Amino acid sequence: MKVEQIVVRDASGAAAALQALSGWGAQWVLAFGAIAPLKALAEPLREAFPDAIRVGCSTAGEISNEGVTDNTCVVTAIRLDGSHLIEASTVLSHMEDSHAAGIRLSQQLPRDGLRAVLVLGQGVAINGSALIEGMSSVLGADVPITGGLAGDAAAFSETWVLSRDGVSADRIVAVGLYGDALRFSHGSFGGWSPFGPARRVTRSVNNVLYELDGEPALEVYKRYLGDHAKDLPASGLLFPFAMLGRDHNEIGLIRTILGIDEAAGSLTLAGEIDPDGYLKLMHANTNALVGGAEAAAQAALDMHRHGAAGDASQGLAVLVSCVGRKIVMGGRVDEEVEAVADVFGQGAVITGFYSNGEISPFTGNLTCKLHNQTMTITYLTEA
Repeated sequence: MKVEQIVVRDASGAAAALQALSGWGAQWVLAFGAIAPLKALAEPLREAFPDAIRVGCSTAGEISNEGVTDNTCVVTAIRLDGSHLIEASTVLSHMEDSHAAGIRLSQQLPRDGLRAVLVLGQGVAINGSALIEGMSSVLGADVPITGGLAGDAAAFSETWVLSRDGVSADRIVAVGLYGDALRFSHGSFGGWSPFGPARRVTRSVNNVLYELDGEPALEVYKRYLGDHAKDLPASGLLFPFAMLGRDHNEIGLIRTILGIDEAAGSLTLAGEIDPDGYLKLMHANTNALVGGAEAAAQAALDMHRHGAAGDASQGLAVLVSCVGRKIVMGGRVDEEVEAVADVFGQGAVITGFYSNGEISPFTGNLTCKLHNQTMTITYLTEA
């Protein structure tokens, strides 16, 4: 396995830089960038890597071995010596199409030898939970799915996905990873703390929350936010919901607000919620979030060491962290990436992005879920 990376800061001069990555047989290229650089690089990437699988998405911040950048594009080229890849993609026609889109996507991936799937989806008009459920219904519970939903610098307006069809605002792309040599591990952790009372979900439809304790959900939420309410939906990134079971215990899932409907008094969340469950608000500080990122990296590394021989420090770590974490940490956002890098060591190449939703199994099992406000890590090596 060979991995090399560049951070493109000026798309006008990107062609020469990309050529330096293209001379050693890379079969897979990941590109995570702000909207304008990502669009500008679509054609140069095709020219530099005509035979490679080229996938990526727009972001709310780019992650690389250099740390966290904005208005750049991180391009990572990968050659797998004992594994192979298959790309799948589909158009998402509307949010209600999310489950069916997951089915269509997975049906393009042959099941024989499939070890894992990385998926990238548009990040605004999508029900991420339904997408994953659709994929899992075809792939089965033993195939881990990781990835994330594209970002747009917290504008929640329009996001973009790169696939073999170019850059599109309504597409989902997945890469199936095959081969016995592949070593695939993952970790996910938050670092947020709940506060306030548990509120019962009294009316919801899929990922739209209409009522909490019999009151319009938007009214309840605004009361908690106070002055922050005027900046909704962006300010909702600072105060996500913890999902609770019917016994009021946390189930390990967090939900971020993607949009609001003043007329309906509703909140649109990034993923589905239990219509008979409870929700509780959350907040965080930088130290707790950095600790969560470190815990996610350690979980991925422990999983790798448990199931594989060889040097665990020579691999590719794909980080998908929530845009809400970036906003909370502000100028200290590099600290969570540095914490991850310290866990994996200098031999690992780090890439990724700040997202509108993170996709990963829970740490310790294969049940894949849509997460919000977490750091999720996919770690790849070959035996």
